[in-house]
Amino acid sequence: MKIFVIGAGAWGTAIAMSAAGSAGGHIVKLWARDAAQAAQMQAERANARYLKGGRFPASLAVVSGDVAPHVADADLIVLGTPMAALREWLTQLSDVKVPVVWLCKGFEAVAADAPAGAVGLMAHEVCRQVAPHLRSGVLSGPSFADEVARQQPTALVAASAHAEVSEMLVTAFHSEAMRVYANGDIVGVEVGGAVKNVLAIATGLCDGLQLGLNARAALITRGLAEMTRLGLALGARAETFMGLSGLGDLVLTATGDLSRNRKVGLLLAKGMTLGEAVQSLGHVAEGVYSARTVLARARLLGVEMPITETVVGLLDGEVAVGDAVQTLMTRDPRGE
Repeated sequence: MKIFVIGAGAWGTAIAMSAAGSAGGHIVKLWARDAAQAAQMQAERANARYLKGGRFPASLAVVSGDVAPHVADADLIVLGTPMAALREWLTQLSDVKVPVVWLCKGFEAVAADAPAGAVGLMAHEVCRQVAPHLRSGVLSGPSFADEVARQQPTALVAASAHAEVSEMLVTAFHSEAMRVYANGDIVGVEVGGAVKNVLAIATGLCDGLQLGLNARAALITRGLAEMTRLGLALGARAETFMGLSGLGDLVLTATGDLSRNRKVGLLLAKGMTLGEAVQSLGHVAEGVYSARTVLARARLLGVEMPITETVVGLLDGEVAVGDAVQTLMTRDPRGE
């Protein structure tokens, strides 16, 4: 299979390395926007800027420039860009005949010039707007790019409204080091991937304030309940949230030291401003950008998400770090 991955950040590079290093005999091209970066990676056979370890397999080539020739030659196109760039790329690829899938997790931010009442969209909703005829899907689940690049065991979910796209993703990425499970619930998979980033900020704050393991367990459990409520209101299946893209991704992102969103919470607990915390990461922390959109979508649907609401208040400077926990702990008692 010929696989074309657009976006040479940590996750795009790692997934390209995984596909190229599998026993499937895939030919993989990784596209970088910066020509100098592409040339350096091709020469060094590594992405030293974003990944700590891992050498490129022989069947992985790094390219730049015009994407059209590579798109025309591909059997599968993978978008490894942040959520903010998804609309642009889907619009550009709207007429291609091969499947296009994305790796980003989150809700699209509402544009400043959007009409009143506009809400942020999930990736598949963006695709429905700008590329309705595209065969598309998402590859998601609990995964740190560094570990995937080093061929450490990982399990992911391939979700699509098109069964053949999910099956193609399984063929492309299933290997000895990576298990890929097909799932037809793209709504649930995308809600899980978006909301867990917001909850990881809360858990990082909890750990940074040294509130203990009891508090962390409570946040993760009640966060899963928030995620599920929103997902069900959007049409997802409840069982999806007990799987890899729900509970699995939440546990990883909320507790793993490689989590950028968790790190934001840790840095806020140390007294950094949000701007300082984000700048220190060097990577995109999607939870920072999607938290407000998740909350707006929940409010529109009448879904209660107190942890998410507290995180948004913290990010907007309306809730002090020291008051965030008190805000949650002083809520009225209720049944679980």
